[in-house]
Amino acid sequence: MVIKTDELPATAPTDSSREHGSQAGGKGRPSAAEAPSVMLVNGDCPESLKKEEGVTEPPRENGLDEGEPGDETTGQEVIVIQDTGFSVKILAPGIEPFSLQVSPQEMVQEIHQVLMDREDTCHRTCFSLHLDGNMLDHFSELRSVEGLQEGSVLRVVEEPYTVREARIHVRHVRDLLKSLDPSDAFNGVDCNSLSFLNVFTDGDLGDSGKRKKGLEMDPIDCTPPEYILPGSRERPLCPLQPQNRDWKPLQCLKVLTMSGWNPPPGNRKMHGDLMYLFVITAEDRQVSITASTRGFYLNQSTAYHFNPKPASPRFLSHSLVELLNQISPTFKKNFAVLQKKRVQRHPFERIATPFQVYSWTAPQAEHAMDCVRAEDAYTSRLGYEEHIPGQTRDWNEELQTTRELPRKNLPERLLRERAIFKVHSDFTAAATRGAMAVIDGNVMAINPSEETKMQMFIWNNIFFSLGFDVRDHYKDFGGDVAAYVAPTNDLNGVRTYNAVDVEGLYTLGTVVVDYRGYRVTAQSIIPGILERDQEQSVIYGSIDFGKTVVSHPKYLELLERTSRPLKILRHRVLNERNEEVELCSSVECKGIIGNDGRHYILDLLRTFPPDLNFLPVPGEELPEECSRAGFPRAHRHKLCCLRQELVDAFVEHRYLLFMKLAALQLMQQKAKMENPTPLENGGPASESKPEDPLGAEAGSEEEGSGASGLAKVKELAETIASDDGTADPRSREVIRNACKAVGSISNSAFDIRFNPDIFSPGVRFPESCQDEIRDQKQLLKDAAAFLLSCQIPGLVKDCIDHVVLPMDGATLADAMHQRGINMRYLGKVLHLVLRSPARDQLDHIHKIGIGELITRSAKHIFKTYLQGVELSGLSAAISHFLNCFLSSYPNPVAHLPADELVSKKRSKRRKNRPPGALDNTAWAVMTPQELWKNICQEAKNYFDFNLECDSVDQALETYGLQKITLLREISLKTGIQILLKEYSFDSRHKPAFTEEDVLNIFPVVKHVNPKASDAFHFFQSGQAKVQQGFLKEGCELINEALNLFNNVYGAMHVEICACLRLLARLHYIMGDYAEALSNQQKAVLMSERVMGIEHPNTIQEYMHLALYCFASSQLSTALSLLYRARYLMLLVFGEDHPEMALLDNNIGLVLHGVMEYDLSLRFLENALAVSIKYHGPKALKVALSHHLVARVYESKAEFRSALQHEKEGYTIYKTQLGEDHEKTKESSEYLKCLTQQAVALQRTMNEIYRNGSSANIPPLKFTAPSMTSVLEQLNVINGILFIPLSQKDLENLKAEVARRHQLQEASKNRDKTEEPMATEPEPARVPEDVGAQPQLAKDPSSLSLQG
Repeated sequence: MVIKTDELPATAPTDSSREHGSQAGGKGRPSAAEAPSVMLVNGDCPESLKKEEGVTEPPRENGLDEGEPGDETTGQEVIVIQDTGFSVKILAPGIEPFSLQVSPQEMVQEIHQVLMDREDTCHRTCFSLHLDGNMLDHFSELRSVEGLQEGSVLRVVEEPYTVREARIHVRHVRDLLKSLDPSDAFNGVDCNSLSFLNVFTDGDLGDSGKRKKGLEMDPIDCTPPEYILPGSRERPLCPLQPQNRDWKPLQCLKVLTMSGWNPPPGNRKMHGDLMYLFVITAEDRQVSITASTRGFYLNQSTAYHFNPKPASPRFLSHSLVELLNQISPTFKKNFAVLQKKRVQRHPFERIATPFQVYSWTAPQAEHAMDCVRAEDAYTSRLGYEEHIPGQTRDWNEELQTTRELPRKNLPERLLRERAIFKVHSDFTAAATRGAMAVIDGNVMAINPSEETKMQMFIWNNIFFSLGFDVRDHYKDFGGDVAAYVAPTNDLNGVRTYNAVDVEGLYTLGTVVVDYRGYRVTAQSIIPGILERDQEQSVIYGSIDFGKTVVSHPKYLELLERTSRPLKILRHRVLNERNEEVELCSSVECKGIIGNDGRHYILDLLRTFPPDLNFLPVPGEELPEECSRAGFPRAHRHKLCCLRQELVDAFVEHRYLLFMKLAALQLMQQKAKMENPTPLENGGPASESKPEDPLGAEAGSEEEGSGASGLAKVKELAETIASDDGTADPRSREVIRNACKAVGSISNSAFDIRFNPDIFSPGVRFPESCQDEIRDQKQLLKDAAAFLLSCQIPGLVKDCIDHVVLPMDGATLADAMHQRGINMRYLGKVLHLVLRSPARDQLDHIHKIGIGELITRSAKHIFKTYLQGVELSGLSAAISHFLNCFLSSYPNPVAHLPADELVSKKRSKRRKNRPPGALDNTAWAVMTPQELWKNICQEAKNYFDFNLECDSVDQALETYGLQKITLLREISLKTGIQILLKEYSFDSRHKPAFTEEDVLNIFPVVKHVNPKASDAFHFFQSGQAKVQQGFLKEGCELINEALNLFNNVYGAMHVEICACLRLLARLHYIMGDYAEALSNQQKAVLMSERVMGIEHPNTIQEYMHLALYCFASSQLSTALSLLYRARYLMLLVFGEDHPEMALLDNNIGLVLHGVMEYDLSLRFLENALAVSIKYHGPKALKVALSHHLVARVYESKAEFRSALQHEKEGYTIYKTQLGEDHEKTKESSEYLKCLTQQAVALQRTMNEIYRNGSSANIPPLKFTAPSMTSVLEQLNVINGILFIPLSQKDLENLKAEVARRHQLQEASKNRDKTEEPMATEPEPARVPEDVGAQPQLAKDPSSLSLQG
């Protein structure tokens, strides 16, 4: 964690927290620190934080208060981080001494890791480090080692082996031999995942790419494969995972495995034998090896004869690799080459990801012998316990202890967050393995005598239960369906309480795994809960949904601290004896004190209020926005909740309304004071006023958000804030009225909270609370209406404006979730899209939505379909389902497992059937017609949407979908992995899939994502700085954030990816191309590894990298990256996407630059067509597109076409920007120039016609475009602007930028505002009013800023 903070002001954190408040639109609100009695209580969570899933407003208890991070901590933070590194010399046996850079915070153990990874010392695992003859302790920090300083010499000393060390050594050697082999990534084990970037860059990025290719214009082959060209219909699958040259691994050994003679007999044990290995070398020599305490040597055993005596050559080696080097020349040669290749790979290609990423396709792989894999499968290698004393891990203890770590200052918080994150990712991995073992039948149930649905399991200190309704627990809520959704609701609750992070309140580690059609919940175990009866243990909440309810003062106190950020109302309910019981959560939230004395809460499935649109309650009317849309609709279960994002957005919306109402009334009062004309009816008028804007909510929002409105609201906020009891009763009255109008629970301050028990079946409330209950019911109805009247239209509007650009089902779901819209509203979103006046501009959303609707419905059917399949028929059943779903073949026949294997004793059915299995061959009779009928039925029942298709081909025709896209979506949703090959979906003669094509089925895992809060704040304040134009400061803050992210998450994480992308962009703007290239390369690799090789985010990253490659004159690399991005986009969505216009413009420009004019035109004209469709024929983007096409025609000397396009562009500029605008003038200049060239050409032609071949022809000047002009255009379309500056302009500019920023904030409602360069992770769009910017600098050295 060596971080340079010399340039950072010592108060950076304090500064950043202030910054982040103001950037997030929190201007009009005093910070919490100075809030008096009347100030708002919630709703001050910055917008930008809300967008992050599950991040709630940080509670004020934990010293993380944004108001004042405390100066004393700040000083300390900077000091601690400023520990500088030093270098030590390492002496290892048999190689030259070398020096190593270390930092004082590192542990001795980390040096061990480095040595085990280095090419020349990688074969050692069992050694210790000595300083001046004293052995260093493995787990001590370097700063605590006496006498360790710059230049100290550390000696590597070989230690004697134990059985454990010998196993670790063999495992390490096997890992080295397999280091280039991708099979672990394809099989989804050990957090390996795929990356293909270096196939396209040939590893020539950054430093190694010093041979600047393309500058001398070496002939580059630019022709893309046929399937990438615009208009191509074929969508091949094989290019998704191109063959990597390094994967044909060099064979060092044929076999390395444990010998059958293990374990050593007693007398050999006493000679120091630890275990025996069996090896077949590449030269086909079979040898037996003894691992002893002193090292490895050959023995004389054969496969059938045990003889432990040493064999010749009598060579004892401390390292297995050195022994194998001795006996096999091939091993020696190939192992050396392999290690060279291994260390040349980018570290990001080999580091493990924090959570497993699965690939939905894989090539055919040979299954090779692997002793370690075999041993892992059959010994209980639960988590990673071979490195941990005491074998199995006590997960609950680890999860809770990390939460209890101190968090007063930055270093402590970093340590704590790092520990929490690490334990969570380990727990998720262990829980996933356990859940698969449970479903595969490898774990014994703790209640084996009950029927399989009811069974529960314990494995590796984790408790597993299946998603079925056991003992009619959910009878009133929808039975098995409710039992299936309860775990995910519970997980969301755990996520939320973890994010609020109240000291003293504990949740269980929770992971939800969907595997082979079953849902398994994995939870850590509360100490002592298994010995007690549940009735005794629960001291808070209810175990029977509200019949018996108990409460506990300590729990009320702890939960009270979560009620503000979670907007949960403290309320009273009646128990079965009609006594009032006070709660601060829903009734089914249970409190249990474990044997460790900690206060646990569990069953958090109703943390958020119910969604009334899907919960019909007899006798309750919903607002008319809801009834107009056909709500309430009965859903399959009664556990539908609103999302946390929706609750937050609703409260934020009400807060603005509250401010406006109060402002209105204050102004009326002022007017009354100044106008003393007697107005009898003035009083009542102002009384009834608050009710009125509620009806006109939407309207009042638009006009009020102008600059003047904001100013008044701000002024008002200060007025209210200063109200400490001295204010006159009138302003009090104003506040009271406003509070009442927006449904606040307090009369003197804005405070909205929900009672999660309203409308819960079986929960009764005391008489005394009837008013409060009535208000709460109204609030829930308003929230349900808010979702339909504000959030869904808001989403559709953002899609029209291209603020959100989903490219596949997952990104569409994210966009909906960020706005608090549940997936069950997908049908409603699609209805709105279809009715939208801008229907054509929403074509891509419609396609993605329909595809998502179809694949989700198919997933629901697939889940129950799989539950009836026994293991031996799994691949046949899945391939049959895929045939029915995607193949045009009219009547696919399922292959039942081969009959010759059926035993005679078939009649006695095995007792241990999978849970809920019916007849095991029922799945085989499904037909495509039946499946598609069910899909349409499911879409209607679940999403309330009518699909007009009864076969896959009709769906493609009606909705313009692609089979390959549907295949990808269904595979990702269900965990299927299929063989990488070209499938003939459309053949009517044979089915597309055979059972050999289904390679695997993976779990789909949902888990908590712990966040790095400090790093995130740095990142946000960095973004804010960049948007204000302070690039250097922004860059420093983001670098700092990157360091902190690395500290908490390790090297691989989605958020680090966003950080690297932004850094790359900043470096590029500041003219440091090499740095931009290296950061963006990391971002691409990380996105491939963590998100997936064809995730929409990865496609974006490829495009950015291509731009930076072009700028660094690596033209052919830039092209192959752009072609890759286009291929992925075709696979994931298809051609007709707004983002495709940007991509094709990029490709066309690069091809123009390398003088491939015809090819360039194909891409640019496609981009033009797409732009016209999605932005309308009059948009500035379209004008730019016309201009790019005109330039290529000019280069081809086809002046008529060039003129035609440039005229179109000129007309758009003229109508949109006016005659005098710079862009319009430029365009008209260019038109003149084109006309002159055209006239000159015509003259020449006439001359030729007149005088025949003897004509004297002046040479025509056809200019190839210069690289700089192409790069300028590339920057324009990618939304990057450089502004030439002289030194003295700098100061004026900064002031100007700050002023412009304020203006921009004020006029956010003007629709043509320029999109700032580096906002949220959405990549910056092409600014619509590019025309308003100064012309790009020709001089690359000029300082550059974002416009």
